[in-house]
Amino acid sequence: MLLSIVIPVFNNSKTLEKIFDQILTVWEKSFGDLQIEVIFVNDGSSDDSRKVIERLQRSNKIVQLVNLSRNFGQLGALMAGFKNAKGDAIICISADLQDPVELMGKMVNHWLNGGAEIVICHRQGRLDGLSASLASKVAYKISRLTYTELPLGGFDYWLMTKRINNMLLEFKGRHNFLQGYLVSLGFSKTFIPYVRRQREVGKSGYSLSKKIKIVYDFIVDTSHLPIQLISLVGFIFSAISIIYTFFIFYAWYCGETPFKGWAPIMIAILLTGGLIMMMLGIIGEYIWRIYDNQRDFPAYIID
Repeated sequence: MLLSIVIPVFNNSKTLEKIFDQILTVWEKSFGDLQIEVIFVNDGSSDDSRKVIERLQRSNKIVQLVNLSRNFGQLGALMAGFKNAKGDAIICISADLQDPVELMGKMVNHWLNGGAEIVICHRQGRLDGLSASLASKVAYKISRLTYTELPLGGFDYWLMTKRINNMLLEFKGRHNFLQGYLVSLGFSKTFIPYVRRQREVGKSGYSLSKKIKIVYDFIVDTSHLPIQLISLVGFIFSAISIIYTFFIFYAWYCGETPFKGWAPIMIAILLTGGLIMMMLGIIGEYIWRIYDNQRDFPAYIID
């Protein structure tokens, strides 16, 4: 049997040889009876990452290089790696040494002996800074409104069978939330908690703006709650405006309006504002459903 290990790479030249050595050690110790391939996906790195991978490739037949033309982000790099993976199961792991490689032994054991088709290593805690921890917690807490099985700490490190991989590759779009899709497929899952380590070398490629964008993408991709909130605000605003209209009309009747024409202007503004908010919410609901159909998420899955 063949195990594929997919590693997205972005300016990780100083950690690539070390993570590869760790993979070889775990392979020999925990699942040496399996064949493996290690697929490095160079996601437009500006350092020597490609040269390091090519050097590893020349000395190890199990190493493959997928070189992207520019930086497409982690999702694009992962999907490129999954597309090129030939294994009966696929593990994806970051190249920054923050995720413990030694957990691969447990992941493979759950797959081969436990019958799990998805093995998720989720972050029970993290030592890589307050901003990263806060962004992750906010994003995943919101995402759990839609995907209730998502671990609160989130995850980027998992094993999946070839069947699951083929399903992920069928999903369309460039902003897919793979973690949410994984936990919602309904197949047997196992969760392994761990504490994410501090970065040993370099700094994260995720700036504050990128982290904010990730949180935004999570919210937009996983839930139509913002659209529902717009609709709710519209209905509330309309109801309040209708009630307030009676007060304005009473003030006009008693001659207490500040100037002539003020009452109809206020009534028109309030009613129009509420109606616009309601209509935006309804239009948003239709757009969400168009988007949901475009993603081509299956209506059902047969085991």
